[in-house]
Amino acid sequence: MTRPVTARVPAKVNVQLAVGGLRPDGFHDLANVFLAVGLHDEVTATPADTLRITVEGADAGQVPLDHTNLAARAAVALAERHGTAPAVHLHIAKDIPVAGGMAGGSADAAGALLACDALWGTKATREELLDICADLGSDIPFSLVGGAALGRGRGELLTPLETGGTFHWVFAVADGGLSTPAVYRECDRLREASGAGAGVADVPDPEPSPALLDALRTGDATALAAAVSNDLQPAALSLRPALAATLRAGADAGALASLVSGSGPTCAFLAKDTEAAQAVAGALAASGTCRTVRITSGPAPGARLVDA
Repeated sequence: MTRPVTARVPAKVNVQLAVGGLRPDGFHDLANVFLAVGLHDEVTATPADTLRITVEGADAGQVPLDHTNLAARAAVALAERHGTAPAVHLHIAKDIPVAGGMAGGSADAAGALLACDALWGTKATREELLDICADLGSDIPFSLVGGAALGRGRGELLTPLETGGTFHWVFAVADGGLSTPAVYRECDRLREASGAGAGVADVPDPEPSPALLDALRTGDATALAAAVSNDLQPAALSLRPALAATLRAGADAGALASLVSGSGPTCAFLAKDTEAAQAVAGALAASGTCRTVRITSGPAPGARLVDA
């Protein structure tokens, strides 16, 4: 029997998420600066008679076990390209918060692609895997690549970025998730309500911050903190006002920067060093404003195979 294959895939934080106007196709152009961080899911692929998904770990009950699961869709996409049946058992060990704006589902899809490719011996090229990732979702290519990268288009067109050091992060996980499409719709609504308009003609083209890219390159946490931004944060706060208290608690505890991670509701806090991160985490845990707190750092490598 073929041995199981396991892929480990990182979470991400968006250190900049600049959102352009609503396009006619319903999407938005982005300047999305991703940083992979050291919280991981593991996806194990084992031969089976049919496609099956099982999940363990925190909030496993929130993860779909049918063909809507992104990992299942990734396996099907790879199998179809190579004329084979997606007969595989995918077991997902969750450590990335579910529906938390940290690309946990995208990570699982990238992990499933890598694991199934190794299990089936399809020998897909890196370009083919990235192409499948982009077809499945905007964040999935970065889950495969890891490190730091600028995402253009819907976020799927990646340019790797140089990083000059380790950045220390604390993540405050909220109760329940936020729907990414709902957050984008709220972003558009808020822009319309402001009188500025929400269309492509109304919103400046999104561009990465030169100061932020320079801070990543030099490893300067203080400079990075001054440059982080998330255009979806007002929408996330509008839909989940309680997140404002979480952000305040982290800032009051000495975080260099406090922001909603992606579409939320997880909040991300940049800390000066490991000791400062522990202090921020302790204050957040005691604040009663979040469900759990996680400490980690980045950048982290992208999806990679590991011994099961």
